[in-house]
Amino acid sequence: MSLLTPELRAALRVQYRSDDADKRPLVKFFHPLSPATWLASELDDDGDALFGLADLGFGCPELGWFSLSEIEALRLPYGLRIERDSNFATTLPLADWTSWARKAGSILTAEALLRRASDTARDLADRFPPSG
Repeated sequence: MSLLTPELRAALRVQYRSDDADKRPLVKFFHPLSPATWLASELDDDGDALFGLADLGFGCPELGWFSLSEIEALRLPYGLRIERDSNFATTLPLADWTSWARKAGSILTAEALLRRASDTARDLADRFPPSG
């Protein structure tokens, strides 16, 4: 079973071919029993090499290439496998995710901090709407 839908594959390939410097992660994979997390923004034309941010839970998220087939081949205890977060969506570019994750020490901590910052900004906007 593939972790990527045909739509995600196509979107990741479009970003791979794009010259845009601010590509955003389109997919998040996670290990259900550990903090290991991957954010991917591009898929090479070979259909296997993903570019993005990888965090194996050692406190040092790394930007680079990783293999979709290797992630899909992982067999975990209790019959579990690496999963795709079907609710993941972001407007932030991969460079911002990388910066936040490196400062926080993990993608998961960065995600929580970014969510909290977004919620706070939304609350402030609701309380103090712009005067027109």
